[in-house]
Amino acid sequence: MSYEPGSTDCRLLIDAKQHLEEALGTLSAMPHTDHIQRQLKAVYRQLEGMHDLKRAGGAGVSLRDADWCSVTTNALPG
Repeated sequence: MSYEPGSTDCRLLIDAKQHLEEALGTLSAMPHTDHIQRQLKAVYRQLEGMHDLKRAGGAGVSLRDADWCSVTTNALPG
């Protein structure tokens, strides 16, 4: 079943997540890669969060802008 993304941002996020899934599948067959798999899973979750923001905000959210994250996230001390 094919999936039609709602925007270019969504397409890019979907592609990135798919590539991470492929990398995780490859690494699962290799010994001593648990730490790398955990890092890739964390990146996957970050991309999923970005995708959730895009889906919730629709056309009003562009991940191509430097200030794409939410106001509350931007207000956190650095």
